[in-house]
Amino acid sequence: MNKILILDRDGVINQDSDAFVKNADEFIFIPGSVDALVRLYKAGWILAIATNQSGLARGHFQQEDLDAMHSKLLAAVHAQGADIHHIAWCPHGPENTCQCRKPKPGLLYQIALALNIDLEKAIMVGDALRDLQAGKAAGCYRSVLVRTGKGQKTLDRGEQVEGMEIVDDLASLADQLLAGQ
Repeated sequence: MNKILILDRDGVINQDSDAFVKNADEFIFIPGSVDALVRLYKAGWILAIATNQSGLARGHFQQEDLDAMHSKLLAAVHAQGADIHHIAWCPHGPENTCQCRKPKPGLLYQIALALNIDLEKAIMVGDALRDLQAGKAAGCYRSVLVRTGKGQKTLDRGEQVEGMEIVDDLASLADQLLAGQ
């Protein structure tokens, strides 16, 4: 069984904000998300995060702030004996022509290289169309939209990718994946 999960961050693991999540104090976990990550990790899943962080390019926060947010996430999973295998982020704004900003697949390629994994065996999880488009472009075999974050708005707009699955949140996806093992 393929056990590779690539997750968007804001809106999937932590609460999203239209004003940007700018520091560790604003980095608030979605209920059940840390437990879901821990359960998946302990069941042998490879966990990676691919996150657009244009707030860096826009000057809303600095690299130290982003590092503090990721430290908070890692501390929460480490406290329960789990880990995140890799975190990849795009620091560019939408006007940049980088290859890493989702919906482009560059972040997923970074993850594949860092972890030596086959993206065709990965599931991409996000709350926005661009997350799932990046997963499709990188060859992920499943695309899962969570209703948390921007997920419900994405559904309300009728945005979708071929074969997209929908779950309420990361915890319900973890329940589904772990029941299928």
